[in-house]
Parts: sequence; structure tokens; C-alpha cells
Amino acid sequence: MKTSDFSFDLPEELIAQIPPEKRGDSRLLVMDRHTGALEHSHIQNLPDFLDENCLVVLNDSRVRKARIYGTSESGGRVEFLLLENRGDNLWLAMVTKAKKQKTGKRFVFEGGMEGQIEGTEEPYRLVRFDSLLDDAYLEQNGHIPLPPYIRRGDSPADARRYQTVYSEKVGSVAAPTAGLHLTEELLESLKERTAGVVRITLHVGLGTFLPVRAAHVADHTMHSEHYGISPEAADKINRARGEGKKIVAVGTTSVRTLESAFRDGEVNAGEGSTDIFIYPGYRFQVVDTLLTNFHTPESSLLMLVSAFAGQEKILAAYARAVEERYRFFSYGDAMLIRG
Repeated sequence: MKTSDFSFDLPEELIAQIPPEKRGDSRLLVMDRHTGALEHSHIQNLPDFLDENCLVVLNDSRVRKARIYGTSESGGRVEFLLLENRGDNLWLAMVTKAKKQKTGKRFVFEGGMEGQIEGTEEPYRLVRFDSLLDDAYLEQNGHIPLPPYIRRGDSPADARRYQTVYSEKVGSVAAPTAGLHLTEELLESLKERTAGVVRITLHVGLGTFLPVRAAHVADHTMHSEHYGISPEAADKINRARGEGKKIVAVGTTSVRTLESAFRDGEVNAGEGSTDIFIYPGYRFQVVDTLLTNFHTPESSLLMLVSAFAGQEKILAAYARAVEERYRFFSYGDAMLIRG
């Protein structure tokens, strides 16, 4: 199976650069997972496509303001995207003009923070800061790390709109974007209409949204992401499955968490890391229905939804979405793939 099999043509103007003026004002393309039949709707109608036989699962990870800017001793301005806290003020970071950022090079950051390059883990850099760099510092001095296909700097509005309304646990460098459509009112409606709403956590890593570089899908190696499922959440999910209820995952991150935690016939509580790579041929164990966004060509996310509903059906649905002028990617419209 070739990576190029997951390519599609997308006009540049359909890549959403800003969110809808009002959260919850997005279109919804509803697809039958088995037949490929499509229906055009609106995200506000989502509860109408679900019922009391469904349990909705959300990813409550919150996006860290992980993008900071440093000025070198020569006066150059460099962007750092903090990917992972290694402890003792050491962070793994993606750095612009990485080849020039040699070990020992020092920088001054916003708020008077200083630090230096301490080593490399190609293509990334290890950065040691002189004092405590934590989420309190980043909340004050950091920037929301918008994906590269959003061709603008972040604005104060992004600090709110690039977070789900139920985000809680800080740790992602990208939003679990399917959840961006849900308002408090819509969540209440889902709670009333369905068997309930459960929260789990997966901290989204940068690699989630990057294209697959390998020519053949099976040669791709996924990055690892940290997840957590509470005993209460696992119990609700397992009881729902035992009662024959359908599991509705909000976002591919929820899918990856649930499928990673499934062992010995049930979803297991606890924390862990997953590098699960779901592509056509995968047999789903937990998830029956998926609310998701439209994904980038040749990405692992597009491969995941193709595994869920079939490659030909997904690409046909995407072609129809282009014809109907749906908005694509993080700030774009939504798609419900029903089981």
C-alpha cells in the first residue's frame, strides 16, 4: 500500500485559516460507514444522528502555549516549539533553522528567560533553561502552536478557539480538533440524548498532523504520545460495550487512545504511551462511530479514517466535500462516520 494512494486535490482556499465566527457554527458531512452514503447537515444537528444506545468519548487534553521565541547573542530571532519536558528545565524542541542552532548557543526569551542548546535528537534540539520554565511561564509568555497550514501568527482569539470547551489537562502541542466544534450547549444535548459522555486523555504530539514520509505505508513509524484513562471512564466504557451500546469517539486521538488501551477483551484504565498506527487492514476493537475533521493528504489521520470506513469511500466523500466547498483541517468543518 503506497502513501501516494492517500493523496487528493484540495484547493488552497478551502483550507480554513480562521475558525467560524461562532463556535458550533460548522457544517457536518454525515457518512454511513458501511455503504458510503452521504448526508449534508450542521454540527448543531449532531445529537439527532446519535441516540441513547451511544456513549460519547472525549479527549480532554489542553493545548500548551508551547511556541516561544528566543533572541541569540548575535541578535537573530529563532522560534522554539517545545515538544516534551524532560525534567530539570530541559525541553525537547523543534527549532527553526535547526542546523545553525549548535550546542552551547544561548538565547534570551520572553519574560527574561534565558537558556542554551544542550544537545540534539535529530531533527530536534535539547534546550536547557536557566530557571523554571513551566506551564505558568508559558501561559504568560508562550503562543498557541497553530499548525503550519494556517498561514498566520496566532491571535488572542486562538488561545480560546484552539481549545475545546472541555479541555482540562495541559500537554498537547496540537488541538484534538474534532472537539473544537462542541459547545457547552451541544455537550448538554449529547448528555441528554445519549447514554452519556466520558472523558479520557491523549496529549497530541506534533507528528500526528505531519505527512507520512515513507513511500510505503507499512514502513512508517509513528511517534509516541502519552495517554490516560481513569478507572471510572474505563468502567463506563466497558459497561456500555457489555450492554451493546455503540462507542462514539470524538476525534482520532480518542480512537487511538481507546484502541491502544484495549487488552484482554476490555478497555484498561491507567496511563501509558502509544505509537499505534492505524491504517487500512486494521480491525477496530472499541470504536463504532467517529466524529472527526477533514484531514491532510497522505497523513496518518487520513489513513486512520480510511481504515475505519474504507479508503475508496473516504476519498469519494472528500471529493464530494471539495465540490460542496466544505472547509478543511483544524478550523474547518466536521465529518460524522456512523457505524
